[in-house]
Amino acid sequence: MARTGPIALRAAVTVALMVGFYATALAIAAALAYLPIAELVYAKRLHLQLALFCIVSSATIVWSILPRRDRFVAPGPLLEPAQHPQLFRWVRQTAAVTGQAMPSEVYLVPDVNAWVAERGGVLGFGSRRVMGLGLPLLRLLSIDEFRAVLAHEFGHFHGGDTRLGPWIYKTRAAIGRTIEGLGGGALHKPFLWYGKLFLRVTHAVSRRQELSADALAAGSVGARPLVAGLRKVHGAGPAFAEYWRREVLPILDAGLRPPIAEGWARFTRAPAVADALRRTLDAALGAAESDPYDTHPPLAERLAALRAEPAGPAAGNDEPATSLLADLPGAELRLLETLASAPVAQRLAAVSWDEAARRAFLPAWSAMVREQATALEGVRCGDVARAVAAGEIEARLRLPPGLDDTPEQRARFARWVLGAAVCVVLARLGWSLHAPPGEGVSLRRDGLSMAPFEDVERIASGELGPEAWEESCLRLGLRDEPLLDPGAPPAAPPGGSSFARMASLRRGD
Repeated sequence: MARTGPIALRAAVTVALMVGFYATALAIAAALAYLPIAELVYAKRLHLQLALFCIVSSATIVWSILPRRDRFVAPGPLLEPAQHPQLFRWVRQTAAVTGQAMPSEVYLVPDVNAWVAERGGVLGFGSRRVMGLGLPLLRLLSIDEFRAVLAHEFGHFHGGDTRLGPWIYKTRAAIGRTIEGLGGGALHKPFLWYGKLFLRVTHAVSRRQELSADALAAGSVGARPLVAGLRKVHGAGPAFAEYWRREVLPILDAGLRPPIAEGWARFTRAPAVADALRRTLDAALGAAESDPYDTHPPLAERLAALRAEPAGPAAGNDEPATSLLADLPGAELRLLETLASAPVAQRLAAVSWDEAARRAFLPAWSAMVREQATALEGVRCGDVARAVAAGEIEARLRLPPGLDDTPEQRARFARWVLGAAVCVVLARLGWSLHAPPGEGVSLRRDGLSMAPFEDVERIASGELGPEAWEESCLRLGLRDEPLLDPGAPPAAPPGGSSFARMASLRRGD
């Protein structure tokens, strides 16, 4: 199996840098401690302010470089072999192919990522092997691609990278604590310079480790699935945070639990999102040079290196890797339990994505619209375009917490309130709400469709004129419908928190 960068050389570089840092730090700390003593012995005097500075600085350096015990906190629910036999069958097979021992623990994590590490103990001594498998990664990759990613991670075990990791991370942390403890001034500059050198050299080592792990994975299962997996991760990975913020959090805040992996798949397939992901991948492929502080080589460099490796068999299993989890809904629930707490997660009501929009967004929008009764009093659906153009409700709005009171923010919030109000009116008249992950909000009835948030933005931009809007409302029987329902009692969002309402505001953008 191909390997680049012998482990002995990597270890020698890392240990030399680490020893150099600690030797330098101890020498500076000793010199600082000795300076008041030398002044007292040889000059027969003692400047108390200088002596105090030297002693405090010396103690700060010594305290900062002392190794800390690695207190490992589980990053997600522990996956048990008995519960997920199909998943662990592939993990064991990959461990055998790469000649590595199984990790002691495998965790499900909320990242488009997989990782391995040796955690616990002090500086790697007394540590154990652990692995993290991202739930969105498993949904993004096919089983064949997942096997290739697994082989890459075992490549880090094979290359000894995880044994070096604790030394590198602890030394970085010690340098950071020292710089922070010393504050500004000239004394921290040697440590700042050494920290930059340490990062540049160790990150260069990390980039070589990634290429070496790629080569081992290609030699084990073939380059073809690894290339496909890398392209997916680089294209879609950056979008998961936006999916979580815009799609998942508002539903959770409403006391509901949607199928997270399914929603992630639907989000990445949404036309606008899929187009953005293609642009993200193109940008990643176009970045040919790495930054000295990058821990991973550019995607283009990794794919170029893999072209020299055996392609492996043609794709055989295109099922998503989440199919290897025996109880996906249960795994998602346990993941939420680690992100919040077991009682909070267990109170969430399981819903489909189609049901989630109705049960989460409409109550939140209704509550917000009722809070703006003063601003919306007397405004009809047919008046929305005029209200946007004239800016007539902006001054009367009650801005929710978290929004700055600026003209731009008031105008933006006014557009959202008007869009939400139209949504509530349509729902009251029997229109059904549709808000699939990654797509805009629309309401439908009898073959007709309306996108109030999008329409209000088109009005603001001048794309949709007041006459066209009013004519549309007249045709749909909406022109004289009031935005406020006089008979509706004050509503509150299911989650009962202002954050739920703010999250719903973002979802309506």
